Amino acid sequence: MIKIIVSTNRGQSISRKIAIQYQQTLASLGSASEILDLRDLPHDFLFSALYENNGKNENYNTFHNLVKTGEKFVFVVPEYNGSFPGVLKAFIDGMTYPNTFKNKKCALLGLSSGIGGGSSALSHLTDIFHYLGMHVHPLKLKFAKIEENMSDNLLTNRLYIELLQTQAEMLIKY
Repeated sequence: MIKIIVSTNRGQSISRKIAIQYQQTLASLGSASEILDLRDLPHDFLFSALYENNGKNENYNTFHNLVKTGEKFVFVVPEYNGSFPGVLKAFIDGMTYPNTFKNKKCALLGLSSGIGGGSSALSHLTDIFHYLGMHVHPLKLKFAKIEENMSDNLLTNRLYIELLQTQAEMLIKY
């Protein structure tokens, strides 16, 4: 089962809307998936689940175990201040090092309101995942001006839809 990570804790995020569309695409290709939304992390996980408190927060442990047992991931990553959201970095830091991501596979999809499509965010995240031993699929989607390319919570940009479909097909075979 492919795990789709909504990489922000912002309520009503566009990332979640894209994650749902990605999940529907995977389903149309016959692949099961599950969405993990960082918005659902325990509010105190930075202080109750990391470092010396590793393993002590049962709600965080649920997320940790879902990631730990996964083999393939999609990270839907909004660009925040030229990188990815801090909650994603804290979430990654809470995983068991180095085994949680080692030898697993992921696809990255970046979003931005501007013209970069989250390319800086995806570059930073790729470096981190390589350090952790994760295999990052080379087709990294960069959806720029995302608000202008959506209607009724769905992508409307034909190229973006085709790229999402292509990446999903490639991830299934990856």
